[in-house]
Amino acid sequence: MVFCGRAVACGAGTIVNAISTLRGAAFALDIHTVAEVMLSEDEKGVCGVIEGGGDARLIEFAVEDTLSRFGLSLGGVVKTSSEIPQASGLKSSSAAANATVLATLAAIGESESLSREDVVRIGVGSAIRAGVTITGAFDDAAASCLGGVVVTDNEKCEILRHEEVEAEVVAYVPPVKAFSRDANLSRARLIAPLVEDANRSAEAGDYWHAMTLNGLLYCAALDFSPEPILDALEAGAVSATLSGTGPSYVAITEGDATDAVAKVWGRMDGRVIRTEINNSGAYVMEGEL
Repeated sequence: MVFCGRAVACGAGTIVNAISTLRGAAFALDIHTVAEVMLSEDEKGVCGVIEGGGDARLIEFAVEDTLSRFGLSLGGVVKTSSEIPQASGLKSSSAAANATVLATLAAIGESESLSREDVVRIGVGSAIRAGVTITGAFDDAAASCLGGVVVTDNEKCEILRHEEVEAEVVAYVPPVKAFSRDANLSRARLIAPLVEDANRSAEAGDYWHAMTLNGLLYCAALDFSPEPILDALEAGAVSATLSGTGPSYVAITEGDATDAVAKVWGRMDGRVIRTEINNSGAYVMEGEL
């Protein structure tokens, strides 16, 4: 017998990067990753397939770790497809892990057995096991799964604040990749006292002040240009930042500023994505695969 499940999770953008202080904040983006899981008692091991190629260990571990939670020994295949650029800072790994955990739960008939926070924690554990994250990226994973804006303590895997926020978002994705595991952690820790100011702002609900401050600080620490942030602010953005450890930038916009920011970022090499904050989060897809 084959057990099948399919689920969707969101990308995310940074408000405060957690690598300096282990406290962070992020918001869900309305761009998605889909995971399909097919399991059988007759199969041994899990084989991951990523559309377009890539290291499949994360999604393989996410299936294994979810099955382990229920004491099940099944094997099979997990496939992911995504509109989120990989290694861009828009949280493709968090989305892949969340979608895979949910798809696995659906396949084994346990979709309602775990809270969304527990889904996130399983995916974070898989991400650490796969070596794709420095802090576990609990903030990014929580935003991807829960939707809206989240403020988190990554060390304790706790959500400090979660709310729905309506906002337009513009993302600029340069034509290069940057992996979180390669970020200069020692440089990031130098700015920890200043990032604490951004943490306090986010924890008080002043998200967009925190976001811009985060961007300027991490651009300095991680050797990225602050010019895209300043260009976006000059074009009327409410806030802008480096997303994750780069290379992408995200801006919160409203009204005519959305077009203006997209236009100014469109002059640079790379891709511009116009989207919005997704307040719904991850979900299981019903129906036949």
